[in-house]
Amino acid sequence: MNSPRKKPILLVNPWIHDFAAYDLWMKPLGLLYVGSILRSKGYAVSLLDCLELSSFPEAGLRKPKKKESGRGHFYKEVIAKPEALGKIPRRYRRYGVPPGMVKNLLRRLPRPDLVLVTSSMTYWYPGVVETVQLMRECIPGVPIFLGGIYATLCPDHAQRISGVDRVLPGPWDEEKLKIVAEILGDPGQEGEEGFLSWPYPAFDLYPQLSYVCVLTRSGCPFSCTYCASHRLARDFESRNPEEVIGELEHWHKKFGVKDFAFYDDALLIRPDAHILPILRGVMGEKLPCRFHVPNALHAKAIEREVADSLYRAGFKTIRLGFETSNETLQSETGGKVNNQDLRRAVDSLKKAGYSRKEIGVYLVAGLPGQRLEEVEDSITFVKAAGARPILVEYSPIPGTALFEKARRMSPFDLEEEPLFQNNSLLPCRWEGFSWENFQRLKENIKEPS
Repeated sequence: MNSPRKKPILLVNPWIHDFAAYDLWMKPLGLLYVGSILRSKGYAVSLLDCLELSSFPEAGLRKPKKKESGRGHFYKEVIAKPEALGKIPRRYRRYGVPPGMVKNLLRRLPRPDLVLVTSSMTYWYPGVVETVQLMRECIPGVPIFLGGIYATLCPDHAQRISGVDRVLPGPWDEEKLKIVAEILGDPGQEGEEGFLSWPYPAFDLYPQLSYVCVLTRSGCPFSCTYCASHRLARDFESRNPEEVIGELEHWHKKFGVKDFAFYDDALLIRPDAHILPILRGVMGEKLPCRFHVPNALHAKAIEREVADSLYRAGFKTIRLGFETSNETLQSETGGKVNNQDLRRAVDSLKKAGYSRKEIGVYLVAGLPGQRLEEVEDSITFVKAAGARPILVEYSPIPGTALFEKARRMSPFDLEEEPLFQNNSLLPCRWEGFSWENFQRLKENIKEPS
């Protein structure tokens, strides 16, 4: 007797359309988790990552520069700007594999019964639209669902504009599993128990792995006014440290991965119960790996023991979330860190062995009503503390406490057009902080390579 056919599902990471994009260990981690969950339920899962050139060995394209750690540039092509951005004097690009090559790959893949497309930044939705259009052309008649960040923050816009059959906002849960199972004619699927029960994400779907992204915690206990973490994860949950160590060993020993990027929003909170046991396990197993934290660490949690353990365990990319040295603004935006916290964290990291250049501190520029002088003062403060300031443009995020203020102050229609939420535009620019001001600040803090 033949066993039932495994119903095929295609996971799709769409193109990015933007003025600028950089691969800072950027992989569709949520989509890969969904893939691993669906495989565990008996479905046949394949992956189409429109950003990943290594998935197209026959491409013959000049590969963009990548550092040893895996971060670097995407392949890109200049494309026409959307009408809404027509007056912006910058080149607009598609980041990822050329469409013709994506079509060729689709022709070789088994025809799926369902396509699941993820999404990231709200203002990258034109890349989603183009990707969905290509799916419709190459595999007509297959239902397409959309999830991810854009789908969660702008669900009505996504349902109206993206061209998909259904938008699934919010984090993955049992309800979404049931929806997928029903569309596939398999209504009996149950057993989704949430983040702590998920299998390792399906990174093995990539033909090459230069790095792997790791999530040890879901959500964040803070409520910063500019952040949408509370919309993207329901609860703050922590994996068992031994399970995290087991995952690192899995990717290193079975796939030879040496670089890991932590995607956590709150990796260092309650360090004695979480990060310190993980770091001790890494050191105890003598894993010859490099670790990176592009999402930033909480400076308040970095005491001497934490700093020493980070250094000894192999954390190479250190980023601290600080945002501003203005104490009033620190309090108004969430109060997660103060100036003394940053000084103590930088001092602890330097005593552990990190150089000033290795300690990057994120500063937000372009907050609603923010003046140029306030950002200049923050840059001076970070330098005096012995670290390297990194400017990050503010992006207004729907559903955050600060979005309404941003909407009122912005010269752009932030609510109706997600393209204007693009931080590259400096969406809350005004006479006290212009685009020209910001460009000058960036030039002034550049360091020689």
